[in-house]
Amino acid sequence: MKNFHLILANSLAASVINNFVWFAVTFWVFLQTRSVIATSVMAGIFTITIALSGFFLGSLVDRYRKKTTMLLSSLTSLVLFALAAAVHLAAPPASFTDPSNVYLWVFVVLTLVGAMAGNLRGIALSTLVTIVVPEGSRDRANGLVGTTNGVAFMAASIFSGLAVGYLGVPWMLGIAIGLTVLVIGHLATLAIPDLPAGGMIEREAPGAPGQGVDLRGTVRAIRLVPGLFGLIFFHTFNNFLGGIFMALMDAYGLLLVSVQAWGALWGFLSLGFIVGGMVVATRGLGKNPLRMLLLANTAMWSICILFPLQASIVPLTVGMFVWLCLIPVVEAAEQTVLQKVVEPERQGRVFGFAQSVEQAATPITALLVGPIAQLIFIPYMTTGAGVETLGPWFGIGVDRGIALLFILAGWIGLIVTLLAMRSDSYRVLSADYQNGDIAPEGRVEGAFGSG
Repeated sequence: MKNFHLILANSLAASVINNFVWFAVTFWVFLQTRSVIATSVMAGIFTITIALSGFFLGSLVDRYRKKTTMLLSSLTSLVLFALAAAVHLAAPPASFTDPSNVYLWVFVVLTLVGAMAGNLRGIALSTLVTIVVPEGSRDRANGLVGTTNGVAFMAASIFSGLAVGYLGVPWMLGIAIGLTVLVIGHLATLAIPDLPAGGMIEREAPGAPGQGVDLRGTVRAIRLVPGLFGLIFFHTFNNFLGGIFMALMDAYGLLLVSVQAWGALWGFLSLGFIVGGMVVATRGLGKNPLRMLLLANTAMWSICILFPLQASIVPLTVGMFVWLCLIPVVEAAEQTVLQKVVEPERQGRVFGFAQSVEQAATPITALLVGPIAQLIFIPYMTTGAGVETLGPWFGIGVDRGIALLFILAGWIGLIVTLLAMRSDSYRVLSADYQNGDIAPEGRVEGAFGSG
């Protein structure tokens, strides 16, 4: 476990760097262009890349040693950040104020894909929990992982706002590149455990099922667990709605406060990740992680209905803090279920599959929501009928148009979550999770194993 903590610390540093770049570039692009369409397209690019890469990244984790995949993750980030710095130095400064300029989008793609490369680490880390942590303690270990993610989010939020506000993009990228080199050097010194005989590529004969992406085998492994597809598609729908917040939250916040204040505020809000992760790490998720997952989602969507009612940073702060406290609960619950019911040899691919499918809906929303907000909701609350019908109590302006979209998404999410709690998939998976016995190789017997 001491070695696992060192791996967590290294992953924490890598996550800080990647989030630092992602947040800073998002803030900077909005301030340069003042376009919510630009930020929504950025969110779409990021989530499309995640959705398309999950199958491949999961296969890499299963086929090769965990240390190899983690090193590849950081090396990819290093190369792409360096290329982005070269583009920024070579392009005319005016290029980055035009949301249609090619230089701007080449820069955005390089930085966001570089940050996204950290997902390879995340998949590897989830499989490492299965390898080194006993089954009964994995929910707490997943809570500890969530805590490190919260620390990374907090640090990145604070430093990204300050870097954009006071140092500028060249210094921001220079810091990211230098720290990534240090992370790679530290990772090279660590002994990282693995499954017996290394990865799948060493245990399976050439051409055997399981090598490569192996989508068919991954789907088969998921189908063996009744209700597991339902869990994955529930998260997919949540991410479909979540794309609204991913695309518009920075624009909404920056309409209320300065970029320095917004970055510092997210540093404070990130304590919610830490609080939620520590609660899970110390208390676990109870006998039924799925019930806890749906209760947390009920609370989260209720928050989305309430915090936008006033054009004030105070309800936004309170609502987002509670929201972020609940995210580690949701993530740990899903990971705990997958780690129990999926064979260790296929967990990388199943985690990658879940990531790809769950994230596939987000870019659709993120790409659509910018134009919808810009062309429908914002005009409705600035010059349209909403000024007279809702304005007297709801307020008017650009921020009120975005807020109205948030509230609509919250109601949809709440209704779907309440329906999910009454579904057959939830009842079957909950019962089987609590009653199933786990075979030594990680295969579920009885209700799970019979499919």
